[in-house]
Amino acid sequence: MSKSSTNLLEKTFDLRANKTNVRQEIIAGTTTFMAMSYILFVNPNVLSDAGMSKGAVFVATALAAIVGCLATAFIANYPVAIAPSLGSNAFFAYTVVLGMKIPWQTALAGIFVASILFMLVTVFKIREKIINNIPSDLKSAIAAGIGLFVAFVGLQNGGLLKADSSTLLTITDFHNPTVWLTIFGLVFTLILVTLKVPANFLLGMAATSVVGICTGLIKMPHHIVATVPSLKPTFGQAIFHLPNVFTPQMITVILIFFLVAFFDTTGTVVGLAEQAGFIKRGEKVPPRLSKTLLSDAFAMTGSSIFGSSPTAAYVESSTGIAVGGRTGLTSLTVAVLFAASLFFSPLLGVVTSQVTAPIMIIVGSYMVTSLGQIDWSKFESSFPAFVTIIGMPFFYDIAYGFAFGVMSYVLIMVCEKKWRQVHPIMYLAFFVFLFLLIAMNLAHY
Repeated sequence: MSKSSTNLLEKTFDLRANKTNVRQEIIAGTTTFMAMSYILFVNPNVLSDAGMSKGAVFVATALAAIVGCLATAFIANYPVAIAPSLGSNAFFAYTVVLGMKIPWQTALAGIFVASILFMLVTVFKIREKIINNIPSDLKSAIAAGIGLFVAFVGLQNGGLLKADSSTLLTITDFHNPTVWLTIFGLVFTLILVTLKVPANFLLGMAATSVVGICTGLIKMPHHIVATVPSLKPTFGQAIFHLPNVFTPQMITVILIFFLVAFFDTTGTVVGLAEQAGFIKRGEKVPPRLSKTLLSDAFAMTGSSIFGSSPTAAYVESSTGIAVGGRTGLTSLTVAVLFAASLFFSPLLGVVTSQVTAPIMIIVGSYMVTSLGQIDWSKFESSFPAFVTIIGMPFFYDIAYGFAFGVMSYVLIMVCEKKWRQVHPIMYLAFFVFLFLLIAMNLAHY
């Protein structure tokens, strides 16, 4: 990279003020991309069950991620990656389309309407007010809960956990050779981290991929370059089917899409901001964080138009933050790699879940350090924090953990006759979450 290009990037993203550099940001962005690139393959598989074209969804997933990451790069200057959410795509395919018998084209139109609502509440800073009035202990619990969630997903993806009829979950039996690939990656990466080797996460993933290929556990791609699939089957279907969303059933679906995206991304962004040190204890939301929320609204709109499920801020952004990502250059790097993936998709098959699992487990350990900031001596702080922390991994959903944390906080404060100390927005959040839980339960029936 030329000196002039480096200077331009330093000036654009204010690297010196954020105590980072171009090399560190690019490594962080590459690490984040490798940790979240699985969505390029998982999303088409899930949405194809709803009758959508796999090829078109693959392209739509990449384009939505590009829009989201470019927005966080240039609007917010934050190292947070945005892409179609793994949880919302399952709700889209299995609950809305297959369960409620709503055509996928109409469901996309519902996402488009939800994204407009999403943008309005962001522009009018309603989301910002909610974040500012979340108690500090609860914010720290969100960061820790996401850490446990990330580690839990890593253990699951790496095959170190398995289902058990008696205990629900138990340790793997180690008969699967791919489990040993995860173990190799975890041990090797831990050694690199302990020795403080630069780019330790990236080197750990690269080494694990090489070992996987050499042992035959990861298949070598047959092609390096692939033709970009057509987007025609899904592009613009959300706009064409807007007239079909004005039914009681679709209004419920739109509200669920909106609320899940609202609180999922809000909880994730707060947790990531705490991990990176952007939010200090007791501080209000800085302008850059507010712009990240707006970036997610833009991405969700693009996602519906391209033909994919709603977007969200990715917890895997924590991997990039952990290796030093502090600015939008990290997000820009992710966007560039998503663009490249459109042409080199066969190579992405080398980065399996066993390759990324060790990184997620280690990053989870980083994020739970915020547990020390919680005041465990007060029940109104300790129990909501506890529910938030265990809710995210146990319910396998950040939004649920966030919801039960907020609801228990309000309930306890009222019972302790401290209701005047609770901000009105927290009461509003209580009833919104209550509606969300009821509506999602009814939608499944």
